[in-house]
Amino acid sequence: MMRFQRACHRLSLSPLCHSSPPSSSLLLLPPKLSTLRCCARVRRFSGTSLMSSRAASRLRCLASVSPGAGEDAGGSTSNGSASLSATATDDDELALGTGYRLPPPEIRDIVDAPPVPALSFSPHRDKILFLKRRALPPLADLARPEEKLAGVRIDGYCNTRSRMSFYTGLGIHQLLPDGTLSPEKEITGIPDGGKINFVTWSSDGKHLAFSIRVDENGNSSKPIVWVADVETGEARPLFKSQDIYLNAIFESFVWIDDSTLLVSTIPSSRGDPPKKPLVPSGPKTLSNEKQSVVQVRTFQDLLKDEYDADLFDYYATSQLVLASLDGTAKEVGPPAVYTSLDPSTDHKYLLISSLHRPYSFIVPCGRFPKKVEVWTADGRFVRQLCDLPLAEDIPIVANSVRKGMRSINWRADKPSTLYWAETQDGGDAKVEVSPRDIVYMQSAEPLAGEEPEVLHKLDLRYGGISWCDDTLALVYESWYKTRRTRTWVISPGSNDVTPRILFDRSSEDVYSDPGSTMLRRTAAGTYVIAKIKKENDEGTYVLLNGSGATPQGNVPFLDLFDINTGNKERIWESDKEKYFETVVALMSDQKEGDLKMEELKILTSKESKTENTQFSLQLWPDRKVQQITNFPHPYPQLASLQKEMIRYQRKDGVQLTATLYLPPGYDPSKDGPLPCLFWSYPGEFKSKDAASQVRGSPNEFAGIGSTSALLWLARRFAILSGPTIPIIGEGDEEANDRYVEQLVASAEAAVDEVVRRGVAHPSKIAVGGHSYGAFMTANLLAHAPHLFSCGIARSGAYNRTLTPFGFQNEDRTLWEATNVYVEMSPFMSANKIKKPILLIHGEEDNNPGTLTMQSDRFFNALKGHGALCRLVILPHESHGYSARESIMHVLWETDRWLQKYCVPNTSDADTSPDQSKEESDSADKVATATGGGNPEFGDHEDHSKFRRSLLW
Repeated sequence: MMRFQRACHRLSLSPLCHSSPPSSSLLLLPPKLSTLRCCARVRRFSGTSLMSSRAASRLRCLASVSPGAGEDAGGSTSNGSASLSATATDDDELALGTGYRLPPPEIRDIVDAPPVPALSFSPHRDKILFLKRRALPPLADLARPEEKLAGVRIDGYCNTRSRMSFYTGLGIHQLLPDGTLSPEKEITGIPDGGKINFVTWSSDGKHLAFSIRVDENGNSSKPIVWVADVETGEARPLFKSQDIYLNAIFESFVWIDDSTLLVSTIPSSRGDPPKKPLVPSGPKTLSNEKQSVVQVRTFQDLLKDEYDADLFDYYATSQLVLASLDGTAKEVGPPAVYTSLDPSTDHKYLLISSLHRPYSFIVPCGRFPKKVEVWTADGRFVRQLCDLPLAEDIPIVANSVRKGMRSINWRADKPSTLYWAETQDGGDAKVEVSPRDIVYMQSAEPLAGEEPEVLHKLDLRYGGISWCDDTLALVYESWYKTRRTRTWVISPGSNDVTPRILFDRSSEDVYSDPGSTMLRRTAAGTYVIAKIKKENDEGTYVLLNGSGATPQGNVPFLDLFDINTGNKERIWESDKEKYFETVVALMSDQKEGDLKMEELKILTSKESKTENTQFSLQLWPDRKVQQITNFPHPYPQLASLQKEMIRYQRKDGVQLTATLYLPPGYDPSKDGPLPCLFWSYPGEFKSKDAASQVRGSPNEFAGIGSTSALLWLARRFAILSGPTIPIIGEGDEEANDRYVEQLVASAEAAVDEVVRRGVAHPSKIAVGGHSYGAFMTANLLAHAPHLFSCGIARSGAYNRTLTPFGFQNEDRTLWEATNVYVEMSPFMSANKIKKPILLIHGEEDNNPGTLTMQSDRFFNALKGHGALCRLVILPHESHGYSARESIMHVLWETDRWLQKYCVPNTSDADTSPDQSKEESDSADKVATATGGGNPEFGDHEDHSKFRRSLLW
């Protein structure tokens, strides 16, 4: 739980973390989902929520039910506006075509399988909401115009974040005492084709609130807030007027109490968008005459001029409206760019955050000037907590933060009590000071002259608090450079009780991870640490839910932990022989006081290598198990695939792991070695011991996303999934100082192992990866060409001099570590790449560092040296790919590449110069046809302008 809370504190400065309204549900996203988005704030939830995803390694965390926080792989199977050509034979004429292609049916059928609904538990855990989803969206959805402003992509027609996924219907099931579900009660009244977002329960579980968009004239309308009566299933608009629209750029709406919502609406007085002036008012000027040190990473979608700033104001400005279920509505506060709305625990106050000018052209909106204010629940201004200035100068070093008050929240266990952290090092992690952070606490309306109370002082960087009561809270701190993490026990209501360290360990050491405390729901709808009462025992017990990493793989557990003595008792553990089980959530709620051990109820998940994830209730004291879901196998054609977690050793002694997948029915003695796809992503460590630890479980279900390497099991490939590629920097050494050496050594060890096992043909091994995995792929083809027959690199960065102020976890600048930047850049070694490489990139990549220009430039460098290469630019796609046409084409391109340059390969000989020239010319034509021409010469004017605008 606190891993998630700490992640959310880190995300609080990111403009791309789209805060969604509170959810009082346990959200169980079906196994096919390949991405996990966790941006909602735990403290505001009126119920527990969870995203469960095999591809996310069963990460359990609280998150919004709303799918509107960003892009995902959900969508329609309809073709949309772009045509999809039928699968055809692989020949040069087809390869040079400009249309979208389809992969072979055995791959296509898996990707097109209909998704099962997401599940959401009610606050009282007595009902389950089924949120129905569509399959992959058509490209037409991504082709809608969007404004790129201050790090945010906006659909101006809807006044929402662009490319929002949505639900297509809602159904409620009663959870019966025997663990079975009642027949579905459909939520009625929703317009045909309505697109549903931001689904939230009221804290009493009697109502649902959500937004609906409908198609009109080929576009989705602006969203309108609806409410549904859970008992009757009837839904209706919240507002009597049909002219009140939701503004969903930042915060959408929150429940103030069981019958009142605070809604961000489009101001009724707003006119047409500002028009771009034909003649600029003057040049764009950036100045640093004060000689400030301002280092920023390569953020994308920034404001370019005053017109952009006016557009940002136009779309992001909201008018807050208090709306009751009886139809009454009242505007509160002035129109402003509100970014968060947080009711206090006792529903008497609101914590309101907003952005204001002056804006910046070099950092996204998460660093714009920010006001945080306290209002009464009926909208009356009480006081301003802070007005933070523009934060362009946050150092790029890890653990650097914004100056001033940050992470301002309500205490979950007390009425109307605020807490926050303030840095003592000016936000600069390079500054040595003690304490580094101080945590403060204060009531919403302090008495005259009352100063904030110092709650705790920290020497590492503050990472959040888990509250229980006045006798118990846990405070977290960590430091990335040393990977140190500490948990403190404090007594918030007793100044005479000395804080003490409960856990002090390395965050990399997964074997020593004690687990996270489980939370229970309070009467106010917040979540606090669950205290457990044992019969005839006066100890203070909590529940620790851990992943249980061991050398044999993860064995999740639930421990009863005495917070005072440190003694623990294991009360539940996963089956380690065949199944992989996890504790998902605590289901036994108690309004006040401790939970009785004999009344404990938990929600668990269970899966195996071949059995889909199912969810069950476990009840104490007899540990009765009641399975409540029965999801079908999402791809029965691969139900009998073979999976094994393998271990092997790098030449420097570091133990490595990988998951080896083999196709159904494969027999090495009869079938011999297979073509193999090696798909991975490097990681950084401070110690060899931590890098050698096993992560994951051999019994996890094989999740296959829409662009997963596992799809090629259907094409009779062996798949080496996630072979660990640790880049280790011990002591004063930085990990990237020996990046290439360690990368090659890890790949050699993995390839040697699958060849030794006889499952992979040594000359038929392809390497691939996405993002930093694409960077890895290009480097391996440059520095270890003897290992691989070809490579597939998706949405990567290849020239690190284009990200001069840090990348990934490297926080030294280009000028501080010039050799590292140059030696790590495969662009600088383009002359060494002799094996075929397929480059794929979204034309609208929104990820810092992976500008589409990176693939353009790398392709031209490869082509300039006669390399066999191909560049595919996907129109309208960003860093991850969403549209069905795009995804199918990516799969077709990948399959074609593997069938042409991996499957028939019989030797390690490099491609002949004549063949390289022929294929290079062919690939150049393909790149030109897809918008990937040389940006320097304007053969695609719009594309080249986009590229040049991103040069640093």
